[in-house]
Amino acid sequence: MRRVELCCVNCWRNVRMIKFVLMVNQQGQTRLSKYYEPVELSRRAALEAVAVRCCLSRSKHQCSFVEYKDFKLVYRQYAALYVVVGITHSENELSIYELIQNFVEVLDKYFSRVSELDIMFNLDSVHIILDEMIQNGHIVETNKSRILAPLTAIDKMADG
Repeated sequence: MRRVELCCVNCWRNVRMIKFVLMVNQQGQTRLSKYYEPVELSRRAALEAVAVRCCLSRSKHQCSFVEYKDFKLVYRQYAALYVVVGITHSENELSIYELIQNFVEVLDKYFSRVSELDIMFNLDSVHIILDEMIQNGHIVETNKSRILAPLTAIDKMADG
């Protein structure tokens, strides 16, 4: 019995629930991209273009979940930015929708009303926030204070 349990746990570790996270503006320009499984650079541009077109072409009254090929897109618009997350078919869309909301709230807390320029000029900080929330395609933290703790420490050392 124990061997079967370990096998199932190991199988789930290898399945990436979140495939990628994108932040794009209304013109379709990618401001942030983070992939949790290997994708060739030549395919990334095409994948991002298709994902962005799928999301930008939809009206505000349509669902924020889109099925595309071997994954689903969950997206949310905040002012001029879209946050797009590619997930496996087995992942819960609503949990990812809430993850996007939490991600933006953390960005707002850190940047005091985040804007596209904050993302562009502080990309390293945004990546740290995202890395604290998602590791290896799995959600590992949602507590805003714990997510911001490394950046707070870095900022204290820089001011110090």
